[in-house]
Amino acid sequence: MVTTVLSPQEIRIESEISNKLNFIKKSRAEKILDSFKGERPRIDAYRAKYFTESFKETEGEALILRWAKALKRYAEKAPVYIDKDQLIVGRSGYPGRYGLVYPELDGDFLDIAIKELPKRETSPFNISKEDARILIEEVAPYWKGKTFHEDLAKALSDETIKYTYNPNNTLESRFIVNETASFRSSIQWVHDYEKVLKLGYIEIRNQALKALEELDPFSPVDNTEKAPFLNAIVIVSDAIILWARRHGDLALELSKRENDSIRRDELKVIASNCYRVPAYPAESFYEAVQSQWFVQMFSRIEQKTGTVISNGRMDQYLYPYYKKDVESGVLTDEGAIELLDCVWVAMAQFIDLYISPTGGAFNEGYAHWEAVTIGGQTKEGVDATNDLTYLFLESKKNFPLNYPDLAARIHTRSPIRYLYEVAETIKDGSGFPKLINDEEVVPLLLSKGASFDEAYDYAVSGCAECRMPNRDTYTSPCAYINFAAALEMTLYNGKMQKYGDEVIGLETGDPREFKSFDEFFDAYLKQQKNFLKHAFIQQHEIIRLREQHFAAPLSSSMHRLCLENYKDIHSAHIEGGIDLGYFEFIGYGTVIDSLSAVKKLVFEHKKITIDELLEATQNNFEGYEAIRQQLLSAPSYGNNDEYADSIAKKLDYEALKFTEKYSKELGVNLDLRYVPFTSHVPFGKVVSATPNGRFSFTPLADGSSASHGADVNGPTAVLLSNFESKNYGIKNRAARLLNIKLTPSCVDGDEGTDRLVDLIRTWCDLKLWHLQFNIINKETLIEAKKNPEDYSNLLVRVAGYSAYFVELSEDLQDDIIARTEHRAI
Repeated sequence: MVTTVLSPQEIRIESEISNKLNFIKKSRAEKILDSFKGERPRIDAYRAKYFTESFKETEGEALILRWAKALKRYAEKAPVYIDKDQLIVGRSGYPGRYGLVYPELDGDFLDIAIKELPKRETSPFNISKEDARILIEEVAPYWKGKTFHEDLAKALSDETIKYTYNPNNTLESRFIVNETASFRSSIQWVHDYEKVLKLGYIEIRNQALKALEELDPFSPVDNTEKAPFLNAIVIVSDAIILWARRHGDLALELSKRENDSIRRDELKVIASNCYRVPAYPAESFYEAVQSQWFVQMFSRIEQKTGTVISNGRMDQYLYPYYKKDVESGVLTDEGAIELLDCVWVAMAQFIDLYISPTGGAFNEGYAHWEAVTIGGQTKEGVDATNDLTYLFLESKKNFPLNYPDLAARIHTRSPIRYLYEVAETIKDGSGFPKLINDEEVVPLLLSKGASFDEAYDYAVSGCAECRMPNRDTYTSPCAYINFAAALEMTLYNGKMQKYGDEVIGLETGDPREFKSFDEFFDAYLKQQKNFLKHAFIQQHEIIRLREQHFAAPLSSSMHRLCLENYKDIHSAHIEGGIDLGYFEFIGYGTVIDSLSAVKKLVFEHKKITIDELLEATQNNFEGYEAIRQQLLSAPSYGNNDEYADSIAKKLDYEALKFTEKYSKELGVNLDLRYVPFTSHVPFGKVVSATPNGRFSFTPLADGSSASHGADVNGPTAVLLSNFESKNYGIKNRAARLLNIKLTPSCVDGDEGTDRLVDLIRTWCDLKLWHLQFNIINKETLIEAKKNPEDYSNLLVRVAGYSAYFVELSEDLQDDIIARTEHRAI
């Protein structure tokens, strides 16, 4: 009898099911987690209410000044809370799980969406009657006609609109060439937290006041541009200091009513911390952690950043405080981990709410990317691993939670201990950490204008992206492009089954008349290039319009180039900055395998005619299973097969050549990326059956991963296909998300750890950008789908984040189950 090897996570869940863990004393963080675990998030309307009130009063003023005043209004009036047992305080919404509303994004359909959110299948939210009333009656009416989404829809031509929205209702996405700028204020971002820890906001405020005094009182530029910017920095500094001190006042008040002497003393220390940071420089590890958290939380009040504000290189900027406190005897490793765990459970209560149905579909399972970056290299290019690095890994193993999204930087000289600790953490099975490769990222950043110290100091900022604090300046969200739709339009001469007889794409001809695969492939490339054309048209308008709608004085206060140029971070261009954006290739594996099947079976071996192929796909393979099986037998991407991988490389090359030419017109490095979040699921819902044997309206291949079940030659072959499909001679490329699913038996014991480390080293040597794992048995996922009440704690790797399996839609659950399960390395 074969015994199934379970991951540590699966063992924990089995023990929970059989009630074997009830006797274990719970930690502070576990108690806090129990207070909200599993509850449906609810909407907090205060941010929307106070922003709207303030904006009504400040019409006609500079946008950055209006934003700062709105933040000040929130800091003055919004309720503050301190959770029971918490050591790190600062939340921007109700106790428990909560989400905020950003009417500057969603005001044009906010009143409609609020009524639908509790009933939404994907990531639903509750809302009280009073909050619903505030949003529908007080907030939504003001913002209608003022939102970015409305302006963008007006700016796009009819030709571009038909790829972007339903032409009859621009609130509905078509999931073809999908703009993402209307449901988030910014793409992923990382602050220079170290600046706040070292200076404090009183000094940042004083520097702005000094700069104000030095302005030329007669200069029109100084009066109309620089003065509003600097005044906004002063106001937002006052706002965050006030907000922190209000938490201090509450802590003192609670301490006076607290009967437990231990908790009373804790509250007094909390109060002291809140009065000191972030106003003044942090002096201890506890103060540094609290200061960082205040900044991160107030950033979430400031704006809705795609993937949320990330934590940056916490093992680097917190290390001096940790080292000093440990050496002086005031901090132990256990105490440091407890403080970090308190941050993680506080983080887990803020849910990134997407009002837009499109945004919700992109980010299932209450997606989040507050990445903590560990490892990598110092600014001088030497290994950066330290004692705090290992504490982050220990925290993730000992307290499994889907927050934060731990990201481990790897390079060729990463220490042996570090690689093994990373591998052991991955083996736990909760999907952490994801891996980012210095050997790919650093040279690419250098090629785009970064200095060595800037490139070495990058931080993971989202799903698989990276940022250089104080040098990156581009915040405009970019297009997600459904190239599987381009393939379908090639089959049906510009049409898609989902949209009936409407000709959406180019009329590239009836494929029945194509005499060769070259003709078919050329028709596809015309559709692909046309999609890119409209994506870049979108982006041109997005760049032009965004600075009229969004400002971020808090974020700007931490950015050296914003301060030097007196410009908000959302400005179209900031002198000295490196503008790094991207567009998304959705359905990569689906398109590769479909083209491979058409080439091999239709044009080379002539086993299937175009007529038969079209009949089979039009009928979703019903009655055509024999044809489907032939299609599935064609060479597939993910198997180190030159036939399929050469097609993959050509697709990549054509997209790269387009952006290499036309990014210059946008003034941006608009790079090619393969990071779908969960968008490969909704994008698949508009694409009918494809020639790789995929059924109609099912998920597309995700990221740069292989199609579901297509990668049959093991994980090393997956890595080699990724390597062989890349065009390393062109710099206009960005992240490639790569999912690999292994059974726990693959990595069991010390030998399994050795195999996993070898795989990571191979990935590093191949200079691939990203790698993440699900270490889980397929049977566990199937059982969790059938009995969700028993598997509420089951974490799985989705895209660049982990989520609770039972909180995902059925479609996404099936997508994860269907991913190839590698049983040996």
